[in-house]
Formats: sequence, structure tokens, C-alpha cells
Amino acid sequence: MFETQLAALNEAPPPGFAQALDLVTGFDDALANGFARLGEERAETLTDLAAAVAATPLGPLAAEAADKITAGSIGEEHVTALAGARTTLLGAVHDALLARLDTALGRTRAPWTGTQPRRAEPLAAAARSWLAELAITGWRGVDHELASSADQAIQGMLAEPRLRRPAVLLDGLAAELRASSPVGAMEHLPARRWADMWARALLLTQTGAQAGGEEVSGRLLPLGVDIHEHGTAVQIQLHAILEPQGTLVRTSVTAAKVDTIAGPFVWQLFQDHPILVGALAKHLSLEISGMTLLPSGDLLWNDAKANAGEYADPFAAARVQLGGASAPAVPPLERHPVRIAEPVLVEGYTTDGAVMRFGAAELPFDLDRLPQSGPLTPQLLKTSAACIGLLRWDGGRWRLQPLAVQAKVKKELVAAHNGDWAQGPTDQKVLKSGAKAGDPVSVLKERAGRLLRK
Repeated sequence: MFETQLAALNEAPPPGFAQALDLVTGFDDALANGFARLGEERAETLTDLAAAVAATPLGPLAAEAADKITAGSIGEEHVTALAGARTTLLGAVHDALLARLDTALGRTRAPWTGTQPRRAEPLAAAARSWLAELAITGWRGVDHELASSADQAIQGMLAEPRLRRPAVLLDGLAAELRASSPVGAMEHLPARRWADMWARALLLTQTGAQAGGEEVSGRLLPLGVDIHEHGTAVQIQLHAILEPQGTLVRTSVTAAKVDTIAGPFVWQLFQDHPILVGALAKHLSLEISGMTLLPSGDLLWNDAKANAGEYADPFAAARVQLGGASAPAVPPLERHPVRIAEPVLVEGYTTDGAVMRFGAAELPFDLDRLPQSGPLTPQLLKTSAACIGLLRWDGGRWRLQPLAVQAKVKKELVAAHNGDWAQGPTDQKVLKSGAKAGDPVSVLKERAGRLLRK
């Protein structure tokens, strides 16, 4: 069955798909070199980008911004308008890909009914000025001084809960730029990645939080955990089915960290969420009462409104309910191809640990997303017979990010999940390695306590 679905996914792209991506690539090249020195060819790229969104409400603003920037009159509002135009094009690409995915999987999706407030945050003004300066200078002109000039503004935003999301994004971008400075000496620039972060940060600081959430109660059947780790932050994102609604939901918790906290030790940062962490480690369902569910399908986690339920095998839940589960709508600012992450159950394949094969059809594993904080390894994937994962579109093709697998180990079928180590590693080799290396969280707490006692 999945062979047929995969063939439908890999059909020729719709008209305009490649042209939209080409326009984004051209804009990213102009951003890398800086809007202060565009040249005729790159100036034309900005004009073409604005023309591509001419039929949208953003059209007049984008056209004016392109004219002003190519004439050398560059303001914060102009770079923001073009960031919006770039986001609009990638949103159209996202919608085309997601529509094809939903059709192939036979998955129904709710229409978007939420609202996205438009409110420029005063506390983020300095950060927006920094983002505009980056656009004027270009990535190739970034040095350590420019990369660090937003630190004070970012720290101020991190202290404000409603700005935590864009603040973490800005902090990550600034950290990457500092680590890469002077950027002009780099042989290869991550132009698409940095442009994505830049545009998203500009738009997030112009809007408020999502509105229109509703309180829901019911039972969560966990499918798998996606672990997002950066040098300064880590997030665990649970994908689950909410009963009795029968809808796919996500819920996330985030913690700040430092580089020395990595691998299985990141789980210690989530001790304030014992119900969630315990359910992940023991494969339990979760009974929730009165939690807020946003139109995007994001459940705002609150441990006080949850209780651990009975044992719930994620593979059993996926086989019985995933095929008929409905998907949530995608908010406007989330519509980007790399943000597609749809849970699926895949069986009946052969694999070498890198690529799944279904007859003549192939689907590569996204091995770069295997976390160090769980038991999944390429070796385990090699003997897998079933996989719960997230279908993603990255690098111009579909890939599967494993969240859990059933595999043969010493002739026995075992299951391994990303959340298995939520209460500590279960692998003896990892336990011995951790004991030998020392616990960085405990060391940092001890040092912090010593400083406070002085």
C-alpha cells in the first residue's frame, strides 16, 4: 500500500513549483551579499519576487519595498515586506506539497479558522533593527561585532514570556553567526537556513501569539517524540492522537541549556513535567482535562491538568487509529516546506539502514535527525520491520524521520522509541559511558550552588 502512496508523492511537481523556489533562491543570494550592494541582476531578483506576490494583499507593499531597496533607500519596513513576500512563496510551495501528501495518505485536514494578530512588539524593536542591519550588510559582511550587537536585545526578550519564541530563534541565529564569524571567510554559506531564520524572526516580532484556542479534555495516545536540540535550548515535541475527537495533536515543552548538556542528559531538564516524562518512558496514555488546544493542533501542555493513564502501545495505536485520524490546520506563519512533519506508520519494507525500499520505490531515512538522547541508531534501523515516523520534505525530496521502530535484536522483535530514556538511559553501555564521563547537569547545579553560597 505504501508503495502506491509513495509513487503518488513523487509525481512531477505542480506548475510554478520550481519557479517559486528559484525566486526564493535568488532572494537568498541577494541577502547573502547584502541589500546595500545589489547590482543589476540581484536587484532584478527582488523585483521578480515582488511581482510574484502582486495578486496578494502584500503585492503593493512588496513592490514599493523592491523599488526603494533597489534605489538605495532601505528601511526596516521594506526588508520586512520582502521577508513577507519570501514567506508567502514558500507558503504556496508548502501548501502544494501538503495537499499532495494528504491526498496520498487519504488524510483529512481542518481548514484554518484561527487569527494571527498584527502587533509590533516594542521590546523587540532593537532586534528588528539588527535584522534590518543584517539584510543591508549581507551574511558575507557579518563579523563578530555585528553578530554580537543584538545580545542585549535578545536577553531582554528572553526575560519576557510572550517573546520567548522569537527570542530563542534570534538567540540561535546570533549564536550561529558568532560561531561563523567572520562569515566572509566561509567557503559555503547556509544561505537558505539563515534566510529562513531571518525572515521568520522579522515576522514573529511583528505579530502576537496565536489566538482562538479552546479547552479540550480526553485521552492522548502517544505516537512518538521529536527532539529538537540546539546549543542553547532543547524541545521535546510529542505527536499523539486525541480521543474521542480522533485528531492529530502536538504538545511541546522547552528548556534552556548549555552546550555541555547533551545526549540523554537533556531529559533531566524536564523534571518540572513528571507526568509527561513518565508517560513517555513507560508508554502510557495521558488523561487531560481543560488543556488549551490551538487551531494549529498544538496542545499547550500543563502537567497539572494531566494524569498518567494505562499502557498504550504506540504501534497498536498507529495501526488502529492513525489511518483515520484528522489533521489540524496549518497557521500562516508555519507554512514552510521544511516544517512539514506528518506522522505515519510504515511497514512491509526492506532496508539497509539508510533507505526504505518498497519494490522499485524508495524512501530515505532522515538520519541527521536521529537524536543522541534516545536509543534509535542506524544499526537498529537496519533490522527494523516497522517504523513510526514523520514524513518530511527536505533537500528536494521526501524523507522519513524515525520516532520509533520495531526491529529484530538477537532474533527477537523489540520496540525502541525516542522517549524511552525520558527517565534515564536503559542501555547498559550508555549508562556506563555516562557514569564514566560524569553528569553535566549535576556538576552545573553543584557549581551554581557553590557560587550562591559565596
